[in-house]
Amino acid sequence: MANVVLVDAGGTNIGSVRYALQRLGVDAALSADAAQIRSATHVILPGVGAAAPGMTRLRAARLVETLQRLTQPVLGICLGMQLLFERSEENDAECLGIVPGTVRRFPQRDNLRVPHMGWNCVRVEKPNRLFDDTTVASRAYFVHSYAAPVNGCTVASANYGGDFSAAIQCENFFGVQFHPERSSAFGACVLRKFLAL
Repeated sequence: MANVVLVDAGGTNIGSVRYALQRLGVDAALSADAAQIRSATHVILPGVGAAAPGMTRLRAARLVETLQRLTQPVLGICLGMQLLFERSEENDAECLGIVPGTVRRFPQRDNLRVPHMGWNCVRVEKPNRLFDDTTVASRAYFVHSYAAPVNGCTVASANYGGDFSAAIQCENFFGVQFHPERSSAFGACVLRKFLAL
């Protein structure tokens, strides 16, 4: 049985992520304790909000180095995925530096509403362990104003005024920009795949 810990970094989606995990039969602990996080079989870094306050909370809890050194499967969700990158344009925040690249705000265009909010197509770019082998494109629910670039760690992309990373993997670190806890059967499948790692 998976021993899952949700990192208590103040994200407003913690409750919905916990409930989604409970529907899969997993009762995840919420913790900012480094020892408890290190002892988990799976770690989830949820988040809704801004990069700079998110990193401030992680630094205040002395969790930055702990998260950077984890060797078990780690999943960043929404802001949690963005914090895995080197930097965010949002308040020029220095992030965890696990994944190369800078998270940037969607460009201001007349036909592009920011934040990007609602259902969008997720395209699998290369084989990975978060999606079914048969998945080519599925729809997921997004809410974000900043997006991660497509790079060598991208395993799935989406388009909103240009392509961005919808999911990434860098060794044992995974991330999804969309909200699996709000993405119906597709999101449940992604969480199930993560828990099976």
